[in-house]
Formats: sequence, structure tokens, C-alpha cells
Amino acid sequence: MEHTYQYAWIIPFLPFSIPMLLGVGLLLFPKATKHLRRMWSFTSVLLLSIVMTFSVNLSIPQIKSSSIYQYVWSWTINNDFSLEFGYYLIDPLTSIMSILITTVGIMVLIYSDNYMSHDQGYLRFFAYMSFFNASMLGLVTSSNLIQIYIFWELVGMCSYLLIGFWFTRPIAANACQKAFVTNRVGDFGLLLGILGLYWITGSFEFRDLFEIFNNLIYNNGTNFLFVSLCVLFLFVGAVAKSAQFPLHVWLPDAMEGPTPISALYTCCYYGSSGNFSCSSPFSSFHSHTLHNESNIFDRYNNNIIRSYFAALFHLITHAYSKALLFLGSGSIIHSMEAIVGYSPDKSQNMVLMGGLTKHVPITKNTFLLGTLSLCGIPPLACFWSKDEILNDSWLYSPIFAIIACLTAGLTAFYMFRIYLLTFEGYLNKTRPLITINQFDNKNTFLYPQESDNTMLFPLFVLALFTLFVGAIGIPFNQERMDFDILSKWLNPATNLLHKNFNNHGDCRTFWDKIINKVYNWSYNRGYIDAFYETSLTKGIRRLAELTHFFDERVIDGITNGVGVMSFFIGESIKYVGGGRISSYLFLYLSS
Repeated sequence: MEHTYQYAWIIPFLPFSIPMLLGVGLLLFPKATKHLRRMWSFTSVLLLSIVMTFSVNLSIPQIKSSSIYQYVWSWTINNDFSLEFGYYLIDPLTSIMSILITTVGIMVLIYSDNYMSHDQGYLRFFAYMSFFNASMLGLVTSSNLIQIYIFWELVGMCSYLLIGFWFTRPIAANACQKAFVTNRVGDFGLLLGILGLYWITGSFEFRDLFEIFNNLIYNNGTNFLFVSLCVLFLFVGAVAKSAQFPLHVWLPDAMEGPTPISALYTCCYYGSSGNFSCSSPFSSFHSHTLHNESNIFDRYNNNIIRSYFAALFHLITHAYSKALLFLGSGSIIHSMEAIVGYSPDKSQNMVLMGGLTKHVPITKNTFLLGTLSLCGIPPLACFWSKDEILNDSWLYSPIFAIIACLTAGLTAFYMFRIYLLTFEGYLNKTRPLITINQFDNKNTFLYPQESDNTMLFPLFVLALFTLFVGAIGIPFNQERMDFDILSKWLNPATNLLHKNFNNHGDCRTFWDKIINKVYNWSYNRGYIDAFYETSLTKGIRRLAELTHFFDERVIDGITNGVGVMSFFIGESIKYVGGGRISSYLFLYLSS
């Protein structure tokens, strides 16, 4: 098995070949590259499938032994500083993330072949997607904080390119800029956290970081407040990348990119980036220090491990369910374009939908499956992970548990609202039939048509994941609650329980006022964008206007004033030395 681990470098680097080869092909052989564009999509799927197979192969010994394999190159700058670049770090967390990214990435690539077939940027889209997958795989296989930051920035660059894929649309161009600027805040926080940890420990390596911390804490050699501040800066990076409050404002606008990208965002992008950046240090901490703790901290460590397990379990189940829902949404949009035309304001407007059950039955069934899973209906995937989270919340704090239950109820409300508006009722046709011209074939549609098989196949596969992936966290031996696949992978203890949720109303008039206020608050996105617009954007614009006024009126005014004065002085004295005798006589006689 050691021999197999030596080739783990193909996990991040194999998908990198697609954007590089595409770039060379478009530069040297543009016509041939564009003519063989379907071959490039097949190659993208093939290479990512190889990475997935290799990741699954590496995960098998991880389940059996939960061991860690790391191979590094030492890069010595000078005698005092040596940086080790590990081109891969294979531990249980890395195995989980690699399988998650590759499986969903393959489904998205297969789906996109048909979804983007009409687009002129077909090759550019697949180049961006392959680069995106490679960057995320590089992130989850990083062995130190420097590599995490490098791939972190590459992931951010890919998100900028994909959100602004249709950059000719002003709203898409603004959305990618908003995402880029918002994530700069998180990236700066991440950089400060990395530099702070290096200043304390003198190392970027996960394998050394926590051993040094343990020694410093044991010898009282570090400042607890400063360490907490550094960790908080790391968390700011995760908050921005995973679109958490208050740096969540970029995510709704990020939907301006093609719909398959949204599926990859939700399950892989802010999942692998945000959660991995927080979970990876914990994984190293768990591996190096957990078994060295005293009995006093056994209960505390057990709670941390349970939360760690529940979070990763929910990440897995949530990823497949959300990917299924987003690809299902793309299938609906693709079908509605035949009725309302190519217009995002109409093809994505649920008010214009309704009654699609008989027109797109396969999409409807898979979408319903994803909806039920996300709402936590047993025995689907998200039920088991949500149940674990709610159970641990009640054990830790009833207040957090109530908030979690309210959030679960809110999720069920908005998901079934989407489902009912889209598939139930009657189709709201507001335009006459439209003739679609595609590849020299004219097709006339009166009603939405089911998507092609290349789009339905990923929906079917993700539906299977949604049905059965929750089994990896179910303890089949009631005497041993940690007797399940994911627990053997991560070594935490698990428990299962139910969640419950109750709600009641009050006087109708008072209740209507509350509903209106909540609606206005929700419609305006919690007024977060307005706050940023008032406090940051307008403030910066006022400062720019003041600077422009000072530069134009004061700086330029002084310069122009000197020039004007020089002009008039010159005009006034040029007659004195003009060389005309009559002028001299006039001045002499007048004086």
C-alpha cells in the first residue's frame, strides 16, 4: 500500500492538465480544438474519474486503520528557515473530501456537456471547471498552511471566473466583482491567522503545529488571547469562503453563473474550502494530542469529537442532496427556455411555472427526493446527519437546539414552497410558443420537455447517493454506537435521536404586521447589502469625490492659477519691450 500512496500526487495535478492543454490547443490549433470540443469534455470526465477511483482506493486502508500518509519536499531558504511542500497529505478527512469532490464533479461535468452545448464558451467553461476541481483537490490534500493559502487563492480565482462566465451581462460582471471583493476580507484574515501561528510556533506544518502548541501551553509559553485571535482570523477566512454571516452577501449574486456551477459551489466550494480550513487543523490536533489528554478532559474531548463527526457527516449528506437540487433546477430552467425563451428573468421565475409534474416527471421525482432529504425526512441522507446535530445540540445547550430546530423548520418551509410553486398547480404560460434553433434544427414546443439523458443520468446517480449515503453514519450494532463506516473512518462516538418542532400564532392583525416586517426584512436580504452600501460603498465614494474635488479645484486650481497669472503678466509686459518707438514715446510722454 505504501507503493500506492507514492502516486497520490495525481489527485490534485491530473485535472490541471485539461486547462493547460486547452489553452495550448486554442493558441496553436484553434479551429481543430473547437471542432473537437466534445472530446475535451470526455477527457475531463475521464481524468476526474481516474482521480475518483484512486481516491476510493486510498480510502479503503483509511477505514481500516485511520492512518496518515504524508510525503514532502524540503525547500531550504537559509539555515534558519526551511519550508516543506507536501504534494499530498492522505488522512481520513482528505479521503472523504477527495471522494466528495470527484463524485459530484464528475456528475456536474457530464450534466454540463448537454446544458452548455449551445453556449459559445463551451470549451472555456470546461477549462474553468477542471481548474476549479483541481484547485479544490489541491486544497484538501495540502499538508501545510502555505499550500492551503495558495490553493485557497486559486479556488477564489476560479469562482471569480465562473461567476462572471457570462461577463457580457452587467449583472454577472457585478456579481463576480462582489464575490471577489467580499472574499478578499476573508483571505486577508486567513493570511493574518497563518502569519500569527507561524510567529508563535515557527512552523506551517500540520504535523508540527499542535505538538509545538501543546508544549507551549504546558510550559505557559504563549499568550492565550493572541492564540485565540489568530484562530479567529483563520475562522474569518472560512466565514467568507463558506458564505456565512456577515460575509454571505456574495452568494445570492453568485447564482448569475451557469447553474451547474451552483451545484459545485454548494457541495464542494464553500464546503471543502470553508469547512476543510477549520476541520483539517482539528484533524491534526486529534491525531497528535487526543490520546495524550488526561481523564479530566475525556468528556470534553468526546463532545468535540461528536461535533466534529456530526459536522462532517452533514457535509457529506448535504453535499449530495444540494447537488441533486441544483442540477434539478438547471433541468427545469433548460426545459422552461423552450416556452419563455432564453431569458434568466423568465426561465428562472417560479411564478411562470407550475404544473410541471406531467411534463418533466423524472426531474420532478429526483427534485422531490432531494427536497425530502434536505427537510430531514427519514430514511433519506440528511435525516441522519440532521438528527445527529440536533441530538448533540440538545445535549450541549437547549438554546442552540431550539435555534437548530427553527432552522430545520425554515428549511422545510422554503424547500416545499419551491417544490409546490414549480411542480404543482397549472402551468402559467404567458407567452406564445417559441421556435428554438439549435444545430440547424428548428423545434417548436408548446410545453416544457424532459431534459436529455446526459442531464438525467447525473440526477439519477445523485438520487442514489441521496438515498443511501446516510448509511455510512448509521450504527448497525446498538451495543456499540460507534460501529459504523464513518466512525471507523474518523473514530468518534455517535448517537441517534429525533428532532421536534412546534409553532403557534397570535392575534391576526398583530401577526400580519410581524409577517410584513419579516417579509420586508427577508426581501431586502436582512438589510446587510444596504448596510454595506451605506457604510462602506457610499463612504468610499464620498472620499473619492472629496479627493477628486481637492485634486481638481485645489491642486489643479493652484497650477492653473499660476499659469493664468503668468499669461496676463506676460501679456501686460510684452508691450513694454515690443521694439516700437511709438510705444516708447507714448509711455514716456504719459509718465
